Amino acid sequence: MIAIVKYNAGNIRSVQNAINRLGYASVITDDPEEINASEKVILPGVGEAASAMRYLKERNLDTVIKNLQQPVLGICLGLQLLCSESEEGNTQCLGVFENNVKRFEGSELIPQMGWNELSELKSPLFRNITAGADVYFVHSYFAELSQETIATCKYIQPFSAALHKNNFFATQFHPEKSADVGEQILRNFLKL
Repeated sequence: MIAIVKYNAGNIRSVQNAINRLGYASVITDDPEEINASEKVILPGVGEAASAMRYLKERNLDTVIKNLQQPVLGICLGLQLLCSESEEGNTQCLGVFENNVKRFEGSELIPQMGWNELSELKSPLFRNITAGADVYFVHSYFAELSQETIATCKYIQPFSAALHKNNFFATQFHPEKSADVGEQILRNFLKL
C-alpha cells in the first residue's frame, strides 16, 4: 500500500489517480500507524509552508515523516517541507534535506507556472528519462542547489528540480501532471 500524506494541501486526488493508473493501491491518510506501515510514502502538496507544517506538527507527523525508513517522495510543497527552512512564513521545516527554500525574485512572472526542462539528472528516479525532458511546475519558492540536488532547472536562476538523500526523494515539479515523463518518474519511484 502507498500512503499519500493528508495535511490539508491541494492536489492529493490527482496524485492518487496517477498512482492508481499505474496499478498500485493507495490510501490518503494522516494516521501515523498507517503511514509507518505503508510500503512507500508520498508527501504531495499545493499550499503554504507555515500552515502545512502546523498541521503536521499538531498530529506528530513531522516526527513520523523524518523517521520513515521506506522510500518517501515529496512533491512540490512536499519537497519544500522536507528542506531545512522556508522563506514562506519564515517556516522551520522537516530538515531532511539541508537546502533552504527561497522566494523567486526578479521581473519575470512569479509563480513559474508551466512546462520547463530538466537537466543534470542523476538518480534512479530518472531511469529512462533524458536531460531536456519537460515537466510541469507551479511554484513561487524553490530549493537552492546543493549536493543533494539530483536534477536542476532554470527559472530566473538555477534551482533544485529534484532532491535525494537516503530513502527520501523529492521533486519541485508535479510528476502527476507531467504526462509520460511524469508517469515514468512515478513508476521509477514505485519500483524502488
